[in-house]
Amino acid sequence: MTLDDLVTRATSLVGPGHRALLGITGSPGAGKTTLAEQLVRRLNADGPPWAAHVPMDGFHLADVELDRLGRRDRKGAPDTFDAAGYAALLRRLRDDEDDIVYAPGFERILEQPIAGTIPVPRTARLIVTEGNYLLLDEGSWARVRHQLDEVWYCELDEGARVRRLVTRHEQFGKDHETAVAWVLGTDQRNADLVAESRHRADLIVPTAALPAEYDSRDPSAASSPA
Repeated sequence: MTLDDLVTRATSLVGPGHRALLGITGSPGAGKTTLAEQLVRRLNADGPPWAAHVPMDGFHLADVELDRLGRRDRKGAPDTFDAAGYAALLRRLRDDEDDIVYAPGFERILEQPIAGTIPVPRTARLIVTEGNYLLLDEGSWARVRHQLDEVWYCELDEGARVRRLVTRHEQFGKDHETAVAWVLGTDQRNADLVAESRHRADLIVPTAALPAEYDSRDPSAASSPA
């Protein structure tokens, strides 16, 4: 399976008069954002924006709300997101009734959601959305799958996934011991939950075989949603 194969499959989801929504999921560190960005760059290479990247991470609850709820030490778990708000945005994008829709992004340096940072124009016929819990079938998360034409599951060797995740946490300010503890604790609990949903995916994508390209979560790059 090559990136060209995936671009062709993604393109085929869009029909005349039909805006399509493609979901990309997988455990933390499996390569969801990188794949989404690669697809959108390829699809938008030859003209006006035809594809848009709308990450789930814009629906993180702000730290002040996590503190109020007593959930900040579990940031990234399913109940630390506004799942109903995310499902509602996907429904609005699918309805395709507005000239432009503004989606929230997530600032990785601040580790906070920011409203209205992602403009989705009417010309975007394919929406690529990615996040951990697209196939979760409990609570408000169960509404998400119904809005998506397909969901692809990114899969990476567990050792490589863990190493990548530790490096990412270190890049964004955690010392090595804290990063390892978070990855093997909070992140691993989330990863195990995500893995239980793997069988619901339409396609399994082994991300190790895909080219490594620019990832917007690199703190040396300009800040953008992840």
